[in-house]
Amino acid sequence: MLPEPTIHSSAFVADTARIYGTVTVGRLVVVMFGAVIRAELDRITIGDETNLQDNVVVHCDADIPTDIGVRVTVGHAAVVHGATVGDHCLVGMGSILLNGSSLGEGAWLAAGSVLTPGRSVEPWTLAAGTPARPVRSLTAAEIAAQDRGVEEYLAFAEHYRQHR
Repeated sequence: MLPEPTIHSSAFVADTARIYGTVTVGRLVVVMFGAVIRAELDRITIGDETNLQDNVVVHCDADIPTDIGVRVTVGHAAVVHGATVGDHCLVGMGSILLNGSSLGEGAWLAAGSVLTPGRSVEPWTLAAGTPARPVRSLTAAEIAAQDRGVEEYLAFAEHYRQHR
């Protein structure tokens, strides 16, 4: 039998999202429609004010946990599997992070990219492609835009809470 997830009372979990196993969901986390978070083999931690958009999959592997930091955006249909995502990161729509991969603080993984096992992206760097490679440092405008995106999803969550 799997343990029950620990979900902070301020988190928003959409009705069609599913969370199973050894999962810790932090304060004001937003888990949108169709997202699946499964931790049967190790643990998953999702930091405060992070948003997992529609149809995101978060999973772990035996002895390979998944850790997602604070104020992270994980875009629609992305997969985070046995990976570490630092604070303030952006995981682009449809992108994939595989076992042992990691995004440093503030890093972005472009939409549709694949970060292969064991690969890392340096802090505040944009990586893209399959396999993902560093492209350039992020601009101040991009960093500010990611922060605005986090705020948007916090507002969306409040809207859905009020209109259930």
